[in-house]
Amino acid sequence: MDFGSQYTHLIGRRVRECGVYSEILPYNIEARELLSRKPSALILSGGPASVLARRSPVCSKDIFNMGLPILGICYGAQLLAKALGGKVAKARAREYGRATFKIKSRDGLFKGVLKKETVWMSHGDKITVLPRGFKIIGSTDNAKIAAMGDGTRKFYGVQFHPEVAHTPKGKRILRNFLFDIAECKKNWDIRSFVRSSIQKLKETIGEEKAICALSGGVDSSVLALLLHKAIGKNLTAIFIDNGLLRKDEAKLVKNRFESYYRINLKTLNARDIFLKGLKGVKGPERKRKIIGKLFIEVFEKEAGRLGKIKFLAQGTLYPDVIESRSVLGGPSATIKTHHNVGGLPKKMKFVLIEPLKELFKDEARAAGKELGLSDDIIYRQPFPGPGLAVRVIGAITKERLDILREADWILLDEIKKAKLYRRLWQSFCVLLPVKTVGVMGDKRTYENVLAIRAVNSDDAMTAHWAKLPYELLEKISNRIINEVKGINRVVYDISSKPPSTIEWE
Repeated sequence: MDFGSQYTHLIGRRVRECGVYSEILPYNIEARELLSRKPSALILSGGPASVLARRSPVCSKDIFNMGLPILGICYGAQLLAKALGGKVAKARAREYGRATFKIKSRDGLFKGVLKKETVWMSHGDKITVLPRGFKIIGSTDNAKIAAMGDGTRKFYGVQFHPEVAHTPKGKRILRNFLFDIAECKKNWDIRSFVRSSIQKLKETIGEEKAICALSGGVDSSVLALLLHKAIGKNLTAIFIDNGLLRKDEAKLVKNRFESYYRINLKTLNARDIFLKGLKGVKGPERKRKIIGKLFIEVFEKEAGRLGKIKFLAQGTLYPDVIESRSVLGGPSATIKTHHNVGGLPKKMKFVLIEPLKELFKDEARAAGKELGLSDDIIYRQPFPGPGLAVRVIGAITKERLDILREADWILLDEIKKAKLYRRLWQSFCVLLPVKTVGVMGDKRTYENVLAIRAVNSDDAMTAHWAKLPYELLEKISNRIINEVKGINRVVYDISSKPPSTIEWE
């Protein structure tokens, strides 16, 4: 149940990694509707709100009378405590980051873990009085009740986040809840997801026609094959060359999907349309909105030529959704609008379908492998929906896009030669709206600054800057400055997410 945490879907993902099917539902779902789904257990997510606030998200109290095992995480634990008669108060010292968790009971939820474990905290409130029937099963220096449990009703609450990688034994704790406490069955994997998705697409689309937004990246490629297997000739994959793509992108996509995968592909040259629409626009949110609007306008125009098209499919993944808004209307804080989810107009001629929107990137890659996609697509680094528009900081021009395209090609060429491409989550260049003085051939220059960004990540929700070898960085910098006219200085971004995002815009 989603109470707005940026990590809600990470919980769902961890459950799936354990081989158990999971669904993410809004916090205010009615108990009757919840029961109709026949759940084996409930997990209450964390969230940015305080249970002490007047308008904090609260679930139906009937949820606690359904006889289902419940695990509350952070906000979910505090809500569980308050709803069942316990008390929550503002903590004197907020607890963020790593903490030492001392376990009082090493059975049930904490079976197989040590007496002291490192956990990841992120809270400003704390449980001060236990609800009736609960016991303290874990604590930290700042929180006496860092974990509580009622073994009779199978209700548990933990103040820390077991779903994040910073809690090393978090997955073990979740497995204990799923299998030992809730007695779930291990019966879900990516193969079953692919199978059920194809079946759902057949049922949803029927004999109608669909167009697929194909960019050539992992997400849209998986989507295209999924649709192709579901509806065959009733799919038209549309590739829009918007002038914001990487070098030789259009040629690569055409050869791959039209010739090799035999998918019905329409390639549209819309470079001038997008450049005109983005002329003089500097704000990243405006860029995303404009690109989304133009994207759908171009699609609608092409759809008119193709005949009656009912469905528009997009390869949106969950990190895109969670950073734009809560996927199911939950109270998540908006970080940035993504082209795939936030830039579309409210009124469209199409019914939008996004069959991958509950997957993380690595799960999408696994689905691609199941569908028979080649490794060069499956392991391709993520590329933003708005393309180079959010990597040219400030105003966009064809000249600045061309400079960035050439520099980015050199970066990736050297990263691949160093055999680091698949080890990095993303590596790319950012063209800054800054010029600096340089010296080339005994002459003064006043040219652009280029930033290099390379990060390691598991799911794009958190990321750490990659410690690339100095020799490699030197080689990349020398090549870019010598081979790309218009750049005389290269810098390296050493910030992690959070507090920074992976993309600069």
